[in-house]
Amino acid sequence: MRFDLSVELKEKQWNESIAKRTLTAFGHLGTHIDVMNREFPLENAIRRGKIVDVSFVKGRDIETSDADLSEVSESDFVMFHTGYLNETGYGSDEYSGTHPQLSRQLIDFLLDRKVCMIGVDAAGIRRAGEHAQTDQYCADHGVFVVENMANLDRLYSAAGGARFTVYTFPMNLHASTGLPCRVIAEVQP
Repeated sequence: MRFDLSVELKEKQWNESIAKRTLTAFGHLGTHIDVMNREFPLENAIRRGKIVDVSFVKGRDIETSDADLSEVSESDFVMFHTGYLNETGYGSDEYSGTHPQLSRQLIDFLLDRKVCMIGVDAAGIRRAGEHAQTDQYCADHGVFVVENMANLDRLYSAAGGARFTVYTFPMNLHASTGLPCRVIAEVQP
């Protein structure tokens, strides 16, 4: 069973991005990888996936203790299902400003485990004041953040705690801090 984890872009969102006429704005449209000043390694195109349901966490940072992370391994693509994209809708003012965020301790835990990517169904793993700095911190450790992921609820229902394969195909944009991408998860029956 396959799941498209890429947010569907509406014509208005596409047109607004084109009107801004910057590669940076385009690079951060829809589901995308924040690569900052790094190259996206092609070996990250196919990885083992692990999804964590943290949709019950409200009004505080998502902590390491909120999920069983004992099976998170090196090179995993770890996704956090917060439910936020479904609650607010991609691109709304609320979506960009008040999204859930991972605690710094949780981010460091994932970096220590040497995961390859961290995905979230929100506008970032930290909010505006720390967003770019945290993405750079992760990239400096060889870990990339994938934002605005869709259908994580469906993926979690199908996969639960089981591993699955994730295919991530970013655009080949030069000198952009973000790369729009298509992310597909394949769960074995």
